[in-house]
Amino acid sequence: MIKLDFSTWKREYSENPRVVFNGDNIDVLKRLHGIYDKQVSCIYIDPPYNNGEKYTYYSDAQSHDNWLKQMEEVLRELKQFLKDDGSLWISIDDGEMHYLKVLCDSIFGRKSFVTTLIWQQRNTRENRKAFSNNHEYILVYSPSPELFKKKRNLLPITEDVLSRYHNPDNDPRGPWQSVSANVQDGHAVESQFYEIVAPNGKVHSPPNGRCWIYNKERMTNEIAQGNIWFGNDGNGVPRVKKFLKDRPSGVVPETLWLSSFVGTNKDAKTHLKALKIYDKNLFDTPKPETLIGQIIEIATNENELVMDAFLGSGTTVSAAHKLNRNYIGIESESKTCEYVIKRMEQVLYGETGGISNRTNWKGGGTVQFVI
Repeated sequence: MIKLDFSTWKREYSENPRVVFNGDNIDVLKRLHGIYDKQVSCIYIDPPYNNGEKYTYYSDAQSHDNWLKQMEEVLRELKQFLKDDGSLWISIDDGEMHYLKVLCDSIFGRKSFVTTLIWQQRNTRENRKAFSNNHEYILVYSPSPELFKKKRNLLPITEDVLSRYHNPDNDPRGPWQSVSANVQDGHAVESQFYEIVAPNGKVHSPPNGRCWIYNKERMTNEIAQGNIWFGNDGNGVPRVKKFLKDRPSGVVPETLWLSSFVGTNKDAKTHLKALKIYDKNLFDTPKPETLIGQIIEIATNENELVMDAFLGSGTTVSAAHKLNRNYIGIESESKTCEYVIKRMEQVLYGETGGISNRTNWKGGGTVQFVI
């Protein structure tokens, strides 16, 4: 951990930053303009939710108008840092979520909205309220959703997906799964209505209200090439063979993120307690590394720049460091920064919590701390 003033850091370390700033996020962001405008691939923020709670070191109970005003100020600063194919991810609960969505639409434009993720942040039932609230939201925006779509990474293929592929006919092209060879006929053309004659001579017609996925000439060629499956006995309904070797190397991320996929607040607390830095007065609802790590892996590649202007317990910079990304974290509370420093020192020494096992993290690197 290297402690520096801003001028020294800017002169010696700003080219490939792995830095935590202790200061007001607006003030720090203004100082970073000109260095990192349109250079950041992923911004993740976990701002105050304005949930009416008062904690030991800060209050999360503002007037709605003041909260929106502060959010607008920081979002307008953050907007300038995003690359065209970059993305902004904002955690929020349902208290202010809909107002934040309207605010983001006004700042970034409605066409910049990518999606809303639903995160199952707890998997236990809360019986003291009318409903057990078990989820939060993550709003995702990009200056160019189309460029972001081309750039964003797929998720690794899961065992569940792989289990769908088999090779019952010992096809030399390897495992495959079958999909329907007929589709709804709402937009069909005449050439999609015909009879298919299977290799064993059985005749197949499309079901009522449906047509074949290919025209007759294409279907004949697909059958000749062994790409149409008629079942083990040759009498089954025609289905198209899709080979594992031809599918993309990953799967498209979904918008429902279950606790089994990315962890919970409780998992994050357990991690911080293992690092001996957990303070319930500071970190009531920390985010798990598995959640933030998943965001970073979808939105960025190695050595690209990640930013977090509400750093809190330091999960973003910890995950980014383990994933070999450059990063800028900003935290206003000095007390919180002390915990972040302790956390990052353990990251450098190879702590084994969070995403460490999945990324084979063994430690290493440096972090700059700037006041």
